[in-house]
Amino acid sequence: MSTKSDVLSIAKAAKRASYILAQLSSKEKNAAIRKMSAAIERGKGSILRANREDIRKAKLKKLKSSLIDRLRLNSKRIDSMAASLNAVANLKDHVGRMEEAKRRPNGLLIGKMIVPIGVIGIIYESRPNVTSDCAGLCVKSGNAVILKGGSEALNSNKAILKCIKRGISGTRVPEDSVMLVTTASRNAVRRLLKLTEHIDLIIPRGGEGLIREVASNSLIPVIKHYKGVCHVYVDKEADLNMAHKIALNAKVQRPGVCNAMETLLVHEDIAPRFLPIAAAALKDKGVEIRGCEKTRAILKWARRAGESDWTEEYLDLILSVKIVTSVEEAISHINKYGSRHSDAIVTSDDGTAAKFLKRVDAACVYLNASTRFTDGFEFGLGAEIGISTDKLHARGPMGIRELTTYKYVVLGKGQVRR
Repeated sequence: MSTKSDVLSIAKAAKRASYILAQLSSKEKNAAIRKMSAAIERGKGSILRANREDIRKAKLKKLKSSLIDRLRLNSKRIDSMAASLNAVANLKDHVGRMEEAKRRPNGLLIGKMIVPIGVIGIIYESRPNVTSDCAGLCVKSGNAVILKGGSEALNSNKAILKCIKRGISGTRVPEDSVMLVTTASRNAVRRLLKLTEHIDLIIPRGGEGLIREVASNSLIPVIKHYKGVCHVYVDKEADLNMAHKIALNAKVQRPGVCNAMETLLVHEDIAPRFLPIAAAALKDKGVEIRGCEKTRAILKWARRAGESDWTEEYLDLILSVKIVTSVEEAISHINKYGSRHSDAIVTSDDGTAAKFLKRVDAACVYLNASTRFTDGFEFGLGAEIGISTDKLHARGPMGIRELTTYKYVVLGKGQVRR
């Protein structure tokens, strides 16, 4: 088949499957998801072998270490994939539920029924766990899914899909509910983005370049976030031991992900006490500090931060640091330079905390906690289909509720409009 006909046939098959999937009960969907989980556990060896081949090729291509980290699977990560599927199976199913039912004066009963979106296209890079997470979330929410992973993870994704298909086999869930586009051709993505008759929503996950390309070329609605320029603001009323722990975790626990801290803001009153200790710990972990002039007056060894550093998503062991005079300046900086993803304040002052939480324009705002918690599993969603910094339909980590829409159901007894 040509790329054009291959992608079209996949989309048509997924559309047909979506109509069947939308009618299934929670019990039927959950049974299939649990079998998917068991199949991944049984297939751990084949998945690891496929992933090792992807890692080998990635190293030959000299891909960035942060990309290789996101690509890498191990026994623990595969166990986590299986556990995530089981967690999704245990979640409450919203599909078919009636909301906001109200009786009109003419006797009509009008309500909203929660329904699946239909067919979801996921275009993603590196992370093979996205394959299983999205499969589980889409099946649970009654949506068929078309997966288009990056060429760097092709072997891993194919091995995971094989396990998923093996798990679905013999259940009421159609096997075409989860489809994978295996061609490496960029034309496959361009073709996918034009299939408005068969695909209802596109969710891109990956680098800013990929996401912008998808958003600018898609004829299908797109939910996205371009990048994660996340901040931690250490207020003058912060517990400095807590702030030290949070800043270190937010930057170094996994620096190559979108919820890692990229800029540290510190109130000028506590900067002389806090920065030398915190920066030394960060430096010990290999972090390069790029600071404003006030920061460099305290940290003589820090590099000078340029204007572009405040908007940079490093995805690496690099951190911008700025000293501010107030929470208002911190909020202003975040709203000017941030990416509307995840931002945190460390403070014991309730009034300052309330001001920050209300005024920072981000999908997720934190008080006295690391930004690294912005994650569907950590938020109790089982897994996530992606993180949205858009404001329409979904914002923040997207779970099964965000993969549904609604239709009005109107119940009458012969009423006609006069």
